[in-house]
Amino acid sequence: MKEKSIAKPTKPHLLSDIWNAHPDALSNNYNAVTDPPSVEKIIGEMFAMGPFYYYVINMANSTLSNHHPELLKMHGLKRQPQHLKEIINLIHPDDLEFVMQAENMTLQQIKEIGFEHQLNLKSSYCFRMRTAKGNYEMFHHQAIHSLKDENGRLLQAVNIHTNIEHITKINSYIVLVTGIGGRTDFHQMQYNSKTIQIPQPEINLTKREIEILSLLATGYTAKKIAEYLNISYHTTTTHRKNIFSKLKCTKISELVKRALELGLI
Repeated sequence: MKEKSIAKPTKPHLLSDIWNAHPDALSNNYNAVTDPPSVEKIIGEMFAMGPFYYYVINMANSTLSNHHPELLKMHGLKRQPQHLKEIINLIHPDDLEFVMQAENMTLQQIKEIGFEHQLNLKSSYCFRMRTAKGNYEMFHHQAIHSLKDENGRLLQAVNIHTNIEHITKINSYIVLVTGIGGRTDFHQMQYNSKTIQIPQPEINLTKREIEILSLLATGYTAKKIAEYLNISYHTTTTHRKNIFSKLKCTKISELVKRALELGLI
């Protein structure tokens, strides 16, 4: 596999200090492998409930690659952003503090779990971004780590942003770290701010119900969920019935909206 030298960072951004505080997690290797794992394979473990795009971040210098073409259309950009700072500039100014804290909370939680499991953990939260219409709309952000160096430090990550304005305009200010690739981790963290106080009702979903909820939000049928999780169709429909009951919903559209507003997906 051919390698090439990657330029050192020239544009610090608001997440730089937070990431630099975790040198045991993030690589400063500027000779990264140029071909990341298949992006399509990676985002197969994510879900999109509306228009979405993705891009790959080279963690050593925060440059971007492998852009999904919808990024230009959704934000009204003339060229694909080359640096993470350009993406951050699209975020609503009032949400920047939350994004910074969300990244810090994510790294702290992954550290507690163990950075050796980093490739099998996904983080997600919501914030507003500027769109091609010139306004700000709610986006659902998911990040998954895709490549490490020989020392076990993160080289690349894939971010996927989904416009969920058509589902909800409410931000739960909840940060999730969940397991993928066979891991069942589920860590829900509430952002604490003096100006943002959103009471969250207690919803006692089991880990299996959380897993099925995410698949339902992706559009999976009960039959496909049963096959994917290798459980019976009857067990799947029982879980689905319990999920709808606990979230007090009758339709899948209501379920997705409720789950987003409660920070469950």
